[in-house]
Amino acid sequence: MILDHKFDLGFFPTPLHRLKNLSEKYSPYQIFIKRDDQTGLASGGNKTRKLEYLIQEALDKGCDTIITAGAQQSNHCRQTAAACAIAKLKCHLLLGGTAPQKYNGNLLFSHLLGAEIHFTRENRKGEDTETLKQQLELEGKKPFVIPYGGSNFIGALGFVIAVKELKAQLIAQNLKIDYLFFASSSGGTQAGLTLGNDLYILNMNLVPIGIDKSEMQGMRLEEVVLNLVNEGKHLLKIKKEYRLADVKINNDYNEAGYGIITENEKAAIKELAQNEGILLDPVYTGRAFYAMMDYLKKGKIPLNSTILFWHTGGLPANFYYADQLK
Repeated sequence: MILDHKFDLGFFPTPLHRLKNLSEKYSPYQIFIKRDDQTGLASGGNKTRKLEYLIQEALDKGCDTIITAGAQQSNHCRQTAAACAIAKLKCHLLLGGTAPQKYNGNLLFSHLLGAEIHFTRENRKGEDTETLKQQLELEGKKPFVIPYGGSNFIGALGFVIAVKELKAQLIAQNLKIDYLFFASSSGGTQAGLTLGNDLYILNMNLVPIGIDKSEMQGMRLEEVVLNLVNEGKHLLKIKKEYRLADVKINNDYNEAGYGIITENEKAAIKELAQNEGILLDPVYTGRAFYAMMDYLKKGKIPLNSTILFWHTGGLPANFYYADQLK
C-alpha cells in the first residue's frame, strides 16, 4: 500500500498528552497536545513525516541530489538537510535573502548538517529551482526537487498516516477530539490531516491557522490544499466530494505577515512554556497556539469541547528571534 512505502526518518508515535495546567486554567475545555516537535530528526518537527515519503520517492527514481527552498529560518530546509545526511544524498537549499555575517537558528543547523546553501534574495519559495536543477544536471548529477514546505501529495501522505497514528492513541486513551488546531503555511500538513480525518473517521473539526501569504503558485492557499486533497482522495479511495469550504483557513491572526513576531506570539510562547514546560516556535506554532487561546478565551467553540493542538516543531528559530522574545 502507498502509505507503507517510505524511508524511515522519525521516532513514532510522537507523544499525545493532556495539558493539565492549561486545561484547569481554561476549564471546562480539555486541552491535549500532539508532540511532533519530538519526531527526532535534527531537533524534530512535522516535516519529518513528509520527508519520509519524499526521500523514498527520490531514492526510487535513482536520484543522488535533493533541491528544496525556503526562508533562512526554514524548518523544512533544516529537516531536509538532516534527511539527506541519513539517506546519503547531496542537499542544495535555496534560501531567501543574502548571506548573514553570522549563522544561527535553523540556518546554522542546515549548514552543520552539510547542505550547500544558495542565497536567493527575494526568492524564498523555489523560484530559482529550475536554474539550479539544470546546472546540476550539466554536472552529471540527478537532482530531485522537493517543493516548498514539502507540500505535494506525496509529502501530504505523511499526515494521512499521522492521523492513523493519532487514532490508535485516542483509542488507547479513550479520547474523542472535537477540535484540532494547527499552523497551515504551505498546505501539505493541512491536506494530509483533512484526508486522514475522513479516511480514519475521526470526525474532528479542523482549525487551520494561516501563517504565510494566502497565495502559493498564483493560487490561494485554500485552492492549493483543495487540489492536494482531490488528488489524494482518488488514490486513497475516499468518496467524499471536497469543496473550498472543507479546507477553509483562518487568516485572522496573520495580519503581521510571515516571520513577523508580535505580542501575540510572545504571549503564546510564554503561556505554554510557563504552564506546561513546552517550547513553541515564534513563526508557526506560536501564532497557531495564540489563535487557539483566543478561541477559548472568547468562547468561539462550544464549552466542554476536547481540543487538540498539533505542535509542528520549529524550536531552532527561537535563537534567531531571541532579541525579540525577551
